[in-house]
Amino acid sequence: MSGREDILGGIRKALKRGPLDAAAAAVLDARLAAPARNLIPARATSLDHPGQVELFVAMAEEVQTTVDRVAALADVPQAVAAYLASENLPADLVASPDPVLDDIPWAERPMLRLRRGKAEGGDKVGLTPAFAAVAETGTLMLISGPQNPTTINFLPDTHIVVLRADQIVASYEDGWTLLRQRQAAAGDAALPRTVNFITGPSRTGDIEQRMQLGAHGPRRLHIVLVGDGAAERPAGERPG
Repeated sequence: MSGREDILGGIRKALKRGPLDAAAAAVLDARLAAPARNLIPARATSLDHPGQVELFVAMAEEVQTTVDRVAALADVPQAVAAYLASENLPADLVASPDPVLDDIPWAERPMLRLRRGKAEGGDKVGLTPAFAAVAETGTLMLISGPQNPTTINFLPDTHIVVLRADQIVASYEDGWTLLRQRQAAAGDAALPRTVNFITGPSRTGDIEQRMQLGAHGPRRLHIVLVGDGAAERPAGERPG
């Protein structure tokens, strides 16, 4: 018996309940397979996809995220190098070992020095891809795993995120749907150990009610947005 079964068995015993019968289990399985949605604001869902992209950018910039828009993945190294130079930041980056970043021609900017792996305490700049982004609040959705160490999201003082426009969805519920679809396609029912929703740089107002950036994570959040959202996918189609 697994630890999970031990815990659930203890709960059933305390509640004086036995295992679920087949009918009750079928109802729960159906609910998990097609979870019901609550009321979702029309602010993003009423827009076509290009409109959702524009809303995402506006909402992200409203919370002190900087956004650089480029036409293609080939433009990402130049955009990253220009941002680092503008902020007087080092050209040494710790980057996720996610193969998504392998499609970017980093060698065209040899002054950028990328170390792939988890972040360490001395890393100043981190670079990750995003899994998805939520238009209604300008929020990034990042998932953990061997190819995406969560330490990069929080340890470096500057976090740069590469996001494709076709990864932008209207609502949080759409993001969770994408994640479930990804896991089903991979034949894995288990969700990632960590899902981070990131809206702007880290901040707190706890100290004398004055806003402080970088309190619990990066003080800078910069997004390199690839594409304009106009032709990536037809209206109503979800990205894979």
